[in-house]
Amino acid sequence: MTDNIREKIEELREKIRYHDYCYYVLNQPEISDKEYDDLMRQLKELEDKYPQFKTDDSPTTRVAGFILEGFKTVKHKEKMLSLDNTYSFEELSQWQERLYKTLGTSEKIEYVVELKIDGVSANITYTKGILTLGATRGDGELGEDITLNIKTIRAIPLLLRGKSIPNLVEIRGEVYMNKRDFEILNKEREKNGEVLFANPRNAASGSLKLLDTNLVSKRRLNFFAHSLGAYQGIDLKTHWDYLQYLKGWGVCTNPYSKLCKSFEEVLEYCKQWQERRDSLEYDIDGMVIKVNSLSQQKILGATLKSPRWAVAYKFPARQATTILKNITVQVGRTGVITPVAELEPVECGGVIISRSTLHNFDEMRRLGVKIGDRVIVERAGEVIPKIVKVVESVRTGREKDFKIPETCPVCNSEIIKEKEEEVAFRCPNPSCPAQIERGLIHFSSRSAMDIEGMGESVVKQLVEKKMVKDFADIYFLKKEHLLKLELFKDKKAENLLEAIQKSKKQPLSRLLYALGIRHVGEKASFVLAQRFKTMDNLIKAEFEELESIYEVGPIMAQSIVNFFKNRRVRELINKLKQAGLNMEEKVAGVKKSFFSGKKVVFTGELESFSRTEVERIVRQLGGNPASAVSKNTDLVVVGKNPGSKFEKAKKLGIKVIDEEEFREMIK
Repeated sequence: MTDNIREKIEELREKIRYHDYCYYVLNQPEISDKEYDDLMRQLKELEDKYPQFKTDDSPTTRVAGFILEGFKTVKHKEKMLSLDNTYSFEELSQWQERLYKTLGTSEKIEYVVELKIDGVSANITYTKGILTLGATRGDGELGEDITLNIKTIRAIPLLLRGKSIPNLVEIRGEVYMNKRDFEILNKEREKNGEVLFANPRNAASGSLKLLDTNLVSKRRLNFFAHSLGAYQGIDLKTHWDYLQYLKGWGVCTNPYSKLCKSFEEVLEYCKQWQERRDSLEYDIDGMVIKVNSLSQQKILGATLKSPRWAVAYKFPARQATTILKNITVQVGRTGVITPVAELEPVECGGVIISRSTLHNFDEMRRLGVKIGDRVIVERAGEVIPKIVKVVESVRTGREKDFKIPETCPVCNSEIIKEKEEEVAFRCPNPSCPAQIERGLIHFSSRSAMDIEGMGESVVKQLVEKKMVKDFADIYFLKKEHLLKLELFKDKKAENLLEAIQKSKKQPLSRLLYALGIRHVGEKASFVLAQRFKTMDNLIKAEFEELESIYEVGPIMAQSIVNFFKNRRVRELINKLKQAGLNMEEKVAGVKKSFFSGKKVVFTGELESFSRTEVERIVRQLGGNPASAVSKNTDLVVVGKNPGSKFEKAKKLGIKVIDEEEFREMIK
């Protein structure tokens, strides 16, 4: 039996490795993403059930869920040199002349030309085919150990495949992020009120430095191998041979690398990609040209910093200079205040640019921009244009400093920065017109005020037609207002008005969550409502009292104080009171029960409840809902298709009940 299980596990691993190879190396996937996920799920379930067969090179170890304390320093077996740059074909030709001068004019030189990926260098060590170390370049001699983060990247095999596997090899390459994945990441960050990454390279670099491997795995990082470090156990003659070996081992290399027999061919290939660079899914900022012969590379040698046998040709940047006429600020949907440069219109990268984001006030200070400055603007592909430099040498003294505004330009609320180290300034007013649409969707959601029928399309129309300017306005809507909206008839209008009226009875905990106080989630809203019992008590609470609550802490405490200190927020609360909303929490719901003081975990799909509902019920009965199973867990409630939490609970001997039993216990 155990032999069959072991064989099944190894068969699944090999299938997954094969499909990784097809997807990343051959670029010819043979199965859908769902089929791949099903294979991974089957493997994980078997490994969880039979942990004695789990190995460090299993595909399931890619996302281990580790929170790292930091990165230790490691030494590269062979120094990672940086490349010298050339910026014209003339400079490139001068480099070629130096090659012949060193090697002798009779030497024939072949070249390998590769795309210069705009990413982050990494050094990956395989010992007897197993990935044993992933490291950053660092200073070339010492880097940081980022092995667990490297393992999350599916394009990097955990186990080399094929033949002629070396005893040891350092594979160097570039970790990068596709443009599309970068856009998705920045949209998510904007939605969450986080600072945006400037470009895909910064996003890749920041992701590799994260201490939570789960977060790294969600960033969809990618990898191309391009260079060789130390190696043992293989016989190599040329760099081109090495690239072929990499493909055979299942390591991803760039498909556009080219073996060139002459230098004229090198120049022509560089010209082609200078024109085609925007057609790629990822950013490139030039080409890398390498002498193909390893014996010639050895003769040419290196300086302290760079190999003489390789050079980078950097594409001309799409830049232009113009005058920064003014700096304005805009308010994002999450309240983040962003400075925007208003420019004298200028052509750059084939388009006319008149505005450029300055990202945040810290970036503005770093650049040292002033109104009236001459600035260098850069536009790469479809990326938003950005100011990269101020031309200080042409300043006249008439340039003006920009003062960070003290109030929101849309609603005049005092803007805040909750922590000194935080980059973003924010408008804390939930009724700010710039934020109202997103805020009202959250306010009406099932976990908040639970207003059925108040969906995105309805909210959008209400805001666009200026029927609501804050959350309280929905409680003063009349039937004739709603009938002006698209697709609204008598019955639909009546149902929505009924749901709005019904929401007035929601407890204080729901209202607090609905208001969208920064850092205050559903659980914290419940804790605050239970502690202070009325809205007025909470508004009066001081920082020290809030901070002393176990579930709150200093960051959340300061956020709550800042929120209720805002004049617009207090006006909103008074308006909600006038509308008749409940401002109290009935604490009687927390009664002595089986759940009192117990930690309860839910897993699987529940039929009668949402996850939010069952967690609220447990809290009202004095229990503590938890997300992970541990030896301190008292009860696990299992729905359909339970995951690994169910298996862990059985191993630890924790009491397990189904949804029906849970329903009986809460009656």
